[in-house]
Amino acid sequence: MEIIAQYGDIIVLMACVFGFFMAWGVGANDVANAMGTSVGSKALTLKQAIIIAIIFEFAGAWLAGGAVTATIRKGIIDPALLSGTPELLVFGMLAALLAAGLWLLIATYFGWPVSTTHSIVGAIVGFAAVGISVDAVNWGKVTKIVASWVVSPVTAGLIAFFLFRSVQKLILDTDDPFKQAKKYIPFYIFMVGFIVAMVTFTKGLKHVGLDLSWGQSAGISVIVGLIAMFVGMKMQQKVEPDPSADRDYHFASVEKLFGILMMFTACAMAFAHGSNDVANAVGPLAAIVGVVAAGGEVAQKTAMPVWILILGGGGIVAGLVMYGHKVIATVGNNITELTPSRGFAATLAAATTVVVASGTGLPISTTHTLVGAVLGVGLARGLAALNLQVIGTIFVSWVVTLPAGAGLAIMFFFMFKGMFG
Repeated sequence: MEIIAQYGDIIVLMACVFGFFMAWGVGANDVANAMGTSVGSKALTLKQAIIIAIIFEFAGAWLAGGAVTATIRKGIIDPALLSGTPELLVFGMLAALLAAGLWLLIATYFGWPVSTTHSIVGAIVGFAAVGISVDAVNWGKVTKIVASWVVSPVTAGLIAFFLFRSVQKLILDTDDPFKQAKKYIPFYIFMVGFIVAMVTFTKGLKHVGLDLSWGQSAGISVIVGLIAMFVGMKMQQKVEPDPSADRDYHFASVEKLFGILMMFTACAMAFAHGSNDVANAVGPLAAIVGVVAAGGEVAQKTAMPVWILILGGGGIVAGLVMYGHKVIATVGNNITELTPSRGFAATLAAATTVVVASGTGLPISTTHTLVGAVLGVGLARGLAALNLQVIGTIFVSWVVTLPAGAGLAIMFFFMFKGMFG
């Protein structure tokens, strides 16, 4: 208690710096793979992808980031065990933020799309198990999170597989693909608008003070979907078939129409990502601020101040702008060759999986989900379409992330304990 009373301001300042650093890592590594499909399929330029990400990542973090933050903040460790020694929770959360941020910086440097969720969960479990006691960790919750790391890429992969098969059947394998694309793409756009709006309204807006019933949410979501569909149709009218381009690549004109659709799915993915992954940066920060504000009392629940979500959103945007290009190349170009139609299926599948998980409060890995979706699209075209060497490297980097996060967090935990103790 004395430590918190004495160093409270310094601890909060350090937490804000480390939280921003962690959010920066999320932006540099994770947002990049959220945008990788759009840039890799040439539907968006790097500059356009960054502008979309800035707006929608920030909106997702602020509007729908509250539910998952609760899981990261109070689901992994049992706060009741730390009521006598709140400073251990504070040191541990500081260590977790710094450790996860550092690992993300290393991974981004090498262009590995690793999971920020893995990084922070590994770090929290590491310091809690070694620094406090093995019983301090809520292993049931951790098992659930670990299971989601397998379930989310498989789910997204399956959705992406069937989505792309539907595109092949309804559009690409027909006599007049361009005409069919103009007919069916508006329905895909409606689907994007409806799904993202639905989950946001049903699950995400409680902490903004907007509590809608299921029926109201469905009604508004249908309207959002129809508006998106109308805008998409207006944009489609400007696209004309280009016979010369179609001679080189049979589906060139069709892919232009899918490029419009990719703009909508990119917005959806950025929103989904912001809503799910801001928690990784601001969950531990909220826990520290809550303990210091309560004078050392470890509460089961702490309110999520809006300024913390804004700090997290700001850090994410900064990381993407400054260092996001490395991982964008890996996800967008190196796993499988992406065109706008393939990129659409992957992005919508990933966004749907992430937004639903975000609504249920489960911190799944956006990276795993998106890579799973890209693999699903690749498999829909046959195993030869996948770059197995790159996929192998990605899987190895995933396995290393947990122990790396845990090891760094344990080291920093004892360092902070020594500094303040």
